[in-house]
Amino acid sequence: MVKKYLASEFDFKLKKINKKPLLIVLFVLLNIGVIAATAIAELDRSKDAAEFSDVIIDWKLLLPAALCFVAAIVIEIGKYVTMIKEMSKNHTKYNAKKTWKVAARTVLLGKYYDNITPAAVGGQPFQIYYMRKNSGLEKGDSTSIPVFGMITGQIGFLIIAPLCFIFGAKLINNTALLMTAWFGLLFFAFWPAVVACATFLPKQTTTIIKWIVKFLAKIKIVKNQDLAVKKTETEINGYVKSVKAIIKAPKIPFLTVFYSICFNILIASIPFFVLKAFGGDAGYWTCFVTTIAVMAAVYFIPTPGNAGAAEGTFFLVFSALSTGYVFWAMLVWRFFSYYIYIIMGPIIYSRMHFENKKKRNG
Repeated sequence: MVKKYLASEFDFKLKKINKKPLLIVLFVLLNIGVIAATAIAELDRSKDAAEFSDVIIDWKLLLPAALCFVAAIVIEIGKYVTMIKEMSKNHTKYNAKKTWKVAARTVLLGKYYDNITPAAVGGQPFQIYYMRKNSGLEKGDSTSIPVFGMITGQIGFLIIAPLCFIFGAKLINNTALLMTAWFGLLFFAFWPAVVACATFLPKQTTTIIKWIVKFLAKIKIVKNQDLAVKKTETEINGYVKSVKAIIKAPKIPFLTVFYSICFNILIASIPFFVLKAFGGDAGYWTCFVTTIAVMAAVYFIPTPGNAGAAEGTFFLVFSALSTGYVFWAMLVWRFFSYYIYIIMGPIIYSRMHFENKKKRNG
């Protein structure tokens, strides 16, 4: 719920930023700085890498990796389409033809900001802001859909991971990783628990938010305490109403969790095909279980895209390769798990800019 409140404040701040080109430029430069720092840190690991011209790659095995990524994104977009359609039934302003475009941009912009902000805190606020501006839905619905999308994504992972750790513990063959992975699941469970409390205990949540707003007012971050509290109460009521509507909708909770399970399975399958493309001989189940463990273990690392920890820990997945091949395999995996989202973000914003320009020019 705190995340939702921050999204509301962020909505207001973005409106101010949009009126000040200099701030936009500074914001873009900050994003570039984060990306550059991550890239430099990762390229620094190339000291022991073989010359690329000497690396033998079975390129056709990278096709399944790419297909896994594409299928995962399509499924994630489909999850948002399902929720948007459900919440748009009673909204005359909503344009059904825009469903897939709105859902696709919501998903990809969320992934973009998740990967350039520490601890992935930027995704949902930008998703909420985008949906409020473009979906035609009410504010409560535009808030609840991204939040519910995030929560079901984590629930999907929470269903897969314990099964992998229980039935595939012997395949991981690393006690420290397994223990850290179990610990990481607590962080995966944090936001689902917070949202559940906010949904089913709205009065208690409002009280907590009031305390937070009061504290923010004392340190001069919030200027008008009464207005902020009133706005928050209105937002919470709209949010709770929308989330309950999604939960009560036939099949929607089941479908969104199912989509999330499929998404996580596909994303966790990518390292196996990358490994095979570079000549690794690990089995699919071993690679899959280790990947899930690594994803859980690095989740709580508060760096953009889990940079630093992700590469170091994923070495366990690619350890079946010769030393010279590991860097290149890691780089390909990071393309699918990180850099591709960074590339998509500016492309989407450029497309939106030209669309708005064309609309203004008639």
